[in-house]
Amino acid sequence: MDVFKIEGPVTLNGTVTVNGSKNAALPIMAAAILAPGTATLKSVPHLSDISVCAELLCSLGAKVKRNENDDLLKDTTQIDNPVGEYEIVRRMRAGICILGPLLARCRKAKVSLPGGCAIGDRPVDIHMRGLKKLGAKIHIENGYIIAEAPKGLKADEIFMGGPFGSTVLGTANVMMAATLAKGKTVIESAACEPEISDLANCLNKMGAKISGIGSPRLAVEGVTQLKPVEYKVIPDRIEAATFMVAAAITKGNIKLQNCSLRDMMAIVDKLRNIGATVESENNSCLVTRTEKIKPADITTQPYPGFPTDLQA
Repeated sequence: MDVFKIEGPVTLNGTVTVNGSKNAALPIMAAAILAPGTATLKSVPHLSDISVCAELLCSLGAKVKRNENDDLLKDTTQIDNPVGEYEIVRRMRAGICILGPLLARCRKAKVSLPGGCAIGDRPVDIHMRGLKKLGAKIHIENGYIIAEAPKGLKADEIFMGGPFGSTVLGTANVMMAATLAKGKTVIESAACEPEISDLANCLNKMGAKISGIGSPRLAVEGVTQLKPVEYKVIPDRIEAATFMVAAAITKGNIKLQNCSLRDMMAIVDKLRNIGATVESENNSCLVTRTEKIKPADITTQPYPGFPTDLQA
């Protein structure tokens, strides 16, 4: 579609069910590599990144499909091609998330840099630094990250901070790899986003031993194996917030189902500051506005601050 034609003004009213979080689903899909067998992932949205991630897993040897309930089934019994090809990885930034799980399970991995052979600062430097601390030997060759750990991974204390703060995908990669490392790994300056907590909760359900979830200090006690599980992805906080903003803009009345306000305190605070009413009802919320919109100062920050994705 080249043009959206919108006629207004209108007041938006009704009920919307929020989809599962894409940014939580992608690393959880990658985590399936760690546990041979068939896992079931519920509340996975129908998005291009999800389809690309499924294609990536299949290229490794896995089988991915939707069942009659629209759940995503991931059979990772066989992972015999630990290579993340450039033609797939380049289409999805989160493709780098297969690096840690592949290294932990296969003890080797070859994954394309998201930008291929692009020259300049590589945002995956912190990923590689963390995996090296776990004992992996890593180098870059022809635009690919080549990682090996012939004797397996060993726990260590890892600082994941960078020039722009914590890295979400880097934290996910190192945390997944550490679940099968020997000993207790401590990840300092870990990302605290709800999507990382969701990944950690899923890994624990699979048999991992992760503590400090939701804090910048994660402790991961390595185990010998993980098992496939059934897991439901958290609601997408950015999608939910977009509908909340729409209700505030149009003086509407929107009920959001499958909405977790505990992950959206900064957003709710600003909406209330400008004159919107946000009421929580179990796993849903009601957003309305009856008074005039008031000005507010907003600065985007890493979680739990106001999300950059909502700045517009």
